[in-house]
Amino acid sequence: MARKVLILSSSPRRGGNSDMLCDEFMRGAVDSNNEVEKVFLRDKTIHPCLGCSVCSQYQKPCPQKDDAAEIIDKMLRADIIVMATPVYFYAMSAQMKMLIDRCCGPYTEMRNKEFYFIATAAEDDPEIMERIVTNFKGFLDCLENPTIKGSVFCGGVWHVGEIKGNPALQEAYEMGRSIE
Repeated sequence: MARKVLILSSSPRRGGNSDMLCDEFMRGAVDSNNEVEKVFLRDKTIHPCLGCSVCSQYQKPCPQKDDAAEIIDKMLRADIIVMATPVYFYAMSAQMKMLIDRCCGPYTEMRNKEFYFIATAAEDDPEIMERIVTNFKGFLDCLENPTIKGSVFCGGVWHVGEIKGNPALQEAYEMGRSIE
C-alpha cells in the first residue's frame, strides 16, 4: 500500500545541496510506489508565530493569513515527514524553524508519524548532524508516538552543486526507496 510522504525542503536555494538530497529521496520513494509531495518552503509565505494562543488555548485556526496552515494540514495527512535543512551557524534554517513554531496548536494532532531528517553543511563534522537531529527531536518530543526512521548528512558542501557525485545522494535515494 502506498504511503503518503511529505518532504519539507527548507533550503533557501532551489537546487541547493539539501534540496538535491530531497530530490533523490523523493525519486527513491516514488520508485517504491509511494505518494510523494515536496514542499519547497522558500516558495511559501510563513510568518513567525505571534504567541497569541488562539490555536493552542482556544483550538481555533491561526489568525495569520499565510501558507502555514496549508503545510501543517499536509503534515497531518502524511504518514511520513521528511524534514530537510541546510545548516547555518550550526542550526536548522530559519524557514524550517518558523514552520515548526507554527505547529504550536495542531501539533497535538500529529500522531504516529514517521520522520526522516536530511541536512547539509559546509563543515564536514558528523557531530553537526547530531546537533540538528537533537533540535528536530525537540519538536518530535511534543508529538504523540513519532518514529525516527533515518537521517542523511552530507558535510563539506557549501556552494550550490558541490554535492554532485557525493555518495550521500545515493544514500538519500536508497532511504526513500526503502519506504514500504
